[in-house]
Amino acid sequence: MTKGWFALFTVPLLVIFVTVVIIPFLMGIYYSFFDWDGIGANPMVFVGLENYTQLFSDQRFLDSAWLTVKFTILALISVNILGITFALLVTSALRTVNAARAMLFMPNLIGGLILGYIWQFIFTDAFKIIGESTGFGGVFFNWLLDPDYALYALVFVFTWQMAGYMMIIYIAGIQGISNEIIEAAKIDGASYWQKLRKITLPLLMPSITISMFLTLSFAFKIYDVNLSLTGGGPINSTELFALHIYNEIFGYGNYGFGQAKAVIFFIVVAVVTLTQVYITKKREVEM
Repeated sequence: MTKGWFALFTVPLLVIFVTVVIIPFLMGIYYSFFDWDGIGANPMVFVGLENYTQLFSDQRFLDSAWLTVKFTILALISVNILGITFALLVTSALRTVNAARAMLFMPNLIGGLILGYIWQFIFTDAFKIIGESTGFGGVFFNWLLDPDYALYALVFVFTWQMAGYMMIIYIAGIQGISNEIIEAAKIDGASYWQKLRKITLPLLMPSITISMFLTLSFAFKIYDVNLSLTGGGPINSTELFALHIYNEIFGYGNYGFGQAKAVIFFIVVAVVTLTQVYITKKREVEM
């Protein structure tokens, strides 16, 4: 009877997962060995590993890879620092804790495309008005038109969206720390910063591991905000991995070449995230 119920709830999910994820993934690997424009009526020419060797001489792909790495590093730092800060703030003796948690988490509930269009309006119109009103035109201007600032605008919006989500994970970690340890540190005369550095952060490593993994994964795969906020511009200064692959396949009709890039993209994300989990796991402390 138990096995029957287990099969009832798991088999449909497995079928969906295999149909939506595994089969398209394997088909993508297969297509990466062909020169094809994605149109079924046109022939598929087998080229072997040529797509893979060619992509490393594709300057746009290399530029996109560097921009993605830069964006991910900046996002990893900003999202997790802000997430921990928010978590420490809302687990302190605030009177409006529930309201603060709701407000900080709310940006994550907004869809990426809508979020990008909202911030596009803010950078385009609101920043201009603020700059003219305050005289700080050197800071408040349309970042999206400047190739040197557009990527930072993308990091800013991504951080605004994800910090509240990571905050929830850090709150769970903080609430899991034994009060006896904190009280013992108070009795020993430890300051707030000493408790934070010697107790809270080391015991938060499981939460940090999860949050860093999710941030890395989301940052590497960012597409919707990238599309709606900057569209990869100006002059491809914010064309990150996912958007670049999409443009290669559906914009230029290089289906096989784009699939080869997608396979490399998958390998890079898998290696980076698994390495991060391995490193941070080793730093976790048993309570």
